[in-house]
Amino acid sequence: MNPTQYHTYREIVSQPQAWGTALDRTRTVDLPAADAFEQVLFTGCGSTYYLSLAAAALFQSVTERPARATPGGELLLNPQTVLSPGRTLLVAVSRSGTTTETVKAVESFKAAARGPVVAITNYDSDLAQLADAAIIIPDGQEESVAQTRSFASMFVAATAFSLRMAGEQDELLTAMEALPAVGERLLRDYDGLARKIGENLNFDRFYFLGSGVRYGLASEANLKLKEMTLTHSEPFHFLEFRHGPMSMVNEKAVIVGLLSGKNRRHEQAVLDEMAALGGHILTLGEDDASIAFHSGLPELIRNVLYLPSLQLMAFYRALTKGLNPDRPQNLTAVVRLDEML
Repeated sequence: MNPTQYHTYREIVSQPQAWGTALDRTRTVDLPAADAFEQVLFTGCGSTYYLSLAAAALFQSVTERPARATPGGELLLNPQTVLSPGRTLLVAVSRSGTTTETVKAVESFKAAARGPVVAITNYDSDLAQLADAAIIIPDGQEESVAQTRSFASMFVAATAFSLRMAGEQDELLTAMEALPAVGERLLRDYDGLARKIGENLNFDRFYFLGSGVRYGLASEANLKLKEMTLTHSEPFHFLEFRHGPMSMVNEKAVIVGLLSGKNRRHEQAVLDEMAALGGHILTLGEDDASIAFHSGLPELIRNVLYLPSLQLMAFYRALTKGLNPDRPQNLTAVVRLDEML
């Protein structure tokens, strides 16, 4: 198997360049101040909904303004359940910018004059044209169906966007310039570990644990494994895993922990309990982890570093199972719904 013949592999290993572009593009867009809005709503579909979960948590933590995430379909069909009174900033995230639910939700939002729209996307397409401000990252564009480089590039943009909305964050934005070099090192240093776990078909279930910003990233890592490899996988908040899901842990289970700095003691306690039940533990974190970043960067801005090795793990597992990671079963790169057009 030659990994370089697959678009997915090339997109995963080239993503650090797209991170740099994402940061540059976000710095040049005119943005309002966070305190101009009663709430900020992030929306997307599939991977970009999970990105929205992570971005909303990060946004609220740095701006101290209410933020939440919702799928594009829910914003379109059930806006009364996700919109509250007051001026709202809508941040719409879409790789293609043409996903039907997201585009239609933005059109409805604007028709109701609820507030401005910021688009984060990899293409200058429908969504970018609808938005009041657009962060377009062409280096994140992909040939593959499953999002890897695109997701990571848009998440870097969402991180920089949140910092800019908070104001007076130039030091952190400058620190983000170190991310591409760290990402390249992690891709190189942990390719073998990602491959070893991905190729082990004795593992038949994977659980991705993350809390705070990292829950959305755990959800995305879960989706990548499910899409590419047709393997049973689920995401959970760390402490929630004790409340029932741990009943599924045995020697065939891999529990992936996206460790934080602040809450690591509590997170590690969960992982230790799962190891005692026979589960195989894979940890990612700044230090003392299976995949250690050693980035020297503040936790707030280094979250994208959790993604590349887990994407590689899914890629290698797909190949081992005889699947084409570029074209996952039953999926298309863009969901367009004729009945909503």
